Amino acid sequence: MITFDDIRTDPLIRAFIQRGDDVMSAIKYTEHGFAHAGMAAERASRLLAQLGYDARTLELARIAGFMHDIGNSVNRHDHAQSSAVLAYSILSQKGMEPDELCEIISAIGHHDEGTGGPVSPISAALILADKSDVRRSRVRSSQTIDNDIHDRVNYAVISSELAVDAAARLIVLSLEIDMEISAVMDYFEIFLSRMLLCRKAAEYLGLKFELHINNTKLL
Repeated sequence: MITFDDIRTDPLIRAFIQRGDDVMSAIKYTEHGFAHAGMAAERASRLLAQLGYDARTLELARIAGFMHDIGNSVNRHDHAQSSAVLAYSILSQKGMEPDELCEIISAIGHHDEGTGGPVSPISAALILADKSDVRRSRVRSSQTIDNDIHDRVNYAVISSELAVDAAARLIVLSLEIDMEISAVMDYFEIFLSRMLLCRKAAEYLGLKFELHINNTKLL
């Protein structure tokens, strides 16, 4: 079986992630490199672990999370689909079992709010892991926060936590935002569609999704 360590250390995959982040930097997007890939991998896996999924499903979630943005190396536009195509090529050459390969590429291809939605437990976990990665360290330069709303909102986030209460069937994204840097309305202006997708993903997993900002429930 192909493992997450096989994927995490693969030179071609790492090259795609690095090049994708270089592309994002060139077009003035937030960090989409190894930090984001690693966080998406671990959050997706941890979420499913808290819901009682088996070890192999957790491993596939890690793989999908780590590879989900490799299509940024091609173009940001339709990057979920190009990421899925690249993942298919790489994983099929590595000999991944067809059923597992389909799980991975389907999850990757459905992670973007513009074209996707939850179609499996792994895809739902990936959506929640990806869209909850809001943090100051994703901003490449503090000098951009006055003119770029995406950078301003990310820079304003002091802490971010995605927590599951399996017994209550609840998942909560809790953010602490520095209101002197960004208003809460700025967050909703750019992230509302992502939060609505998170709610759909949570519902697919049989959970209720809540967004808390500065200890106040907003969604």
